[in-house]
Amino acid sequence: MTIGNRNLPTLLLALTLGSAVAASAQDPKQPDPAQPPPKQPDPKQIVQQVVNTELTTVKADQSRWLYYEVDRKPNSVVSQWVAQTPKGELRRIVKENSHKLSDAEQHQKMDAFLQDSSAQARDRKKLQEDDRQTVDLLTLLPQAFLWTCGGTQDTQMTLHFKPNPTFHAPNREARVLSGVEGDLVVNSSQHRIISLKGQLIHDVKFGGGLLGELKAGGTFDIERREMSQGEWQITETHVHLQGHMLLFKSVSEQQDDEKSNFKLLPSSFSSDQAESELLQKGDLATN
Repeated sequence: MTIGNRNLPTLLLALTLGSAVAASAQDPKQPDPAQPPPKQPDPKQIVQQVVNTELTTVKADQSRWLYYEVDRKPNSVVSQWVAQTPKGELRRIVKENSHKLSDAEQHQKMDAFLQDSSAQARDRKKLQEDDRQTVDLLTLLPQAFLWTCGGTQDTQMTLHFKPNPTFHAPNREARVLSGVEGDLVVNSSQHRIISLKGQLIHDVKFGGGLLGELKAGGTFDIERREMSQGEWQITETHVHLQGHMLLFKSVSEQQDDEKSNFKLLPSSFSSDQAESELLQKGDLATN
């Protein structure tokens, strides 16, 4: 998660933020009557600028990464090294639940994937679908919610969101947004998303409940970090939802996924080279 921009001038955001900084430097006891109050940044415009930047980056990004992942679900805990390759995501599974895989088992699973074109095609299709859903979600963020500015610390800005009652979801997936409230933390200098946290504040029903329902109280938390200049990756995904949706993969999702030890791979890296690189990595599954 994977989790992933229309042009609103960066100058506008720089001017609004700059005026607020300049105003704070003035002596509040000696206001300049000739100057109007500083214009506060419009939170929706800030969100739109962030969305623009993220969408542009998603479209242009051709990078591939290697990383370590621990994916926890109710009946499954998988520890693995993952390499993004032209054929799909190649996984060196180190541990499944309490079972540590032998070197032979790890080799066998990787070789089976590299020799199975159907499995590779399914993996690429899933990744493409994840990218589509990410783009769809990003595009809807400014309109789907009512935004207010929270606190700022250095280059981090927090924006609070709650459902926009006038928003009409274009599809069933977007219908979930009508019941979510939370916080978006952004890097205000790069216009990039640092984290997105939310909670379902009321039940969300699909088709009056006949097609599915998500229960109030469900939460999600997506965390990102800058790995190198301008290169941001999702490092943590925590999803705890309760409910069901007809015709969809189970949305009763309980998942905690953590990624670490990121390494940028050369653009010319082949799948065989990725396998060799994965085999050189140590076993981080200690428990």
